[in-house]
Amino acid sequence: MSALAPNLQAFFSERLVNEKGASPHTIAAYRDTFRLLLGFAQRHTGKPPCELEIEDLDAATVAAFLDYLEEERGNGPRTRNARLAAIHSMFRFAALRHPEHAGLIARVLAVPAKRFDRAIVSYLTAEEVDALLAAPDRSRWIGRRDHALLTLAIQTGLRVSELTGLRRGDVQLGTGAHVQVTGKGRKQRATPLTRETVAVLREWLKERSGLSEEPLFPTSRGRALSRDAVALLVKNHANTASHGCPTLRAKTVSPHVLRHTAAMSLLHAGVDSTVIALWLGHESVEATQAYVHADMKIKEQALARTTPPNSTPGRYRPPDTLLAFLEAL
Repeated sequence: MSALAPNLQAFFSERLVNEKGASPHTIAAYRDTFRLLLGFAQRHTGKPPCELEIEDLDAATVAAFLDYLEEERGNGPRTRNARLAAIHSMFRFAALRHPEHAGLIARVLAVPAKRFDRAIVSYLTAEEVDALLAAPDRSRWIGRRDHALLTLAIQTGLRVSELTGLRRGDVQLGTGAHVQVTGKGRKQRATPLTRETVAVLREWLKERSGLSEEPLFPTSRGRALSRDAVALLVKNHANTASHGCPTLRAKTVSPHVLRHTAAMSLLHAGVDSTVIALWLGHESVEATQAYVHADMKIKEQALARTTPPNSTPGRYRPPDTLLAFLEAL
């Protein structure tokens, strides 16, 4: 094996698993990054992945790989930057083991993340939520499962990975009803449930018999739903709901939009942003500020408290013909 192969294997087994105790989601994301990168390098060098050298993954190759992700695979800047973060992490690990490649590694680490516009978060109104929850066909087992999943997602704001990882034993419906999840960074948190959500889940659990370690929302074969399966069912039910709620046609409804909807519901109820950050499992309160930016009601209330400036409307007129010419460009 080349110098790259043992370094990559040690990066996963020593750095990620033993030293950092990375979650399965992190390991899977890093694994997918290097599967894509090694395949890209193989096509450009003609070498199989096990024969690639560190020199084959120089800064130019990494930059070309990032362009490939955006231009050919259609990935957005966020995905591009996540892949680059995984590559940077591995090269920082390699720098300790191979100082003779310090120059090459430094150039790879200097490849910058891409800046991108941050759009205002999208969320569902109360009418859209009602339409979405009414969309699943509850005369069928899958429809009842989907209704329970959507109800829980909209009320709690769980990430899609947290929803798919739920087990029957993670839901407590007695006094102090709540759902317990393990989120990003292996942080555990408990999210309380409303009476309406408890009622839906209680009916679902009566039908969803099994052991506490089994998935709360399984496939028809009893396996845990995948992230893609949840995204697809949300999309399909949103399309169905759009027939009776036309405003849904203008929105791309995803599991993360349901998470945004839960956050905006808390914000509209007057819950402090620090509590919302704890509710959602955010690392810092700053991540929650995006919901404040998206809420026009808060901005309108702030505007109503201000005093209008004492000024008269007018139009700027350039004092010079040359300035007028420039102004007209």
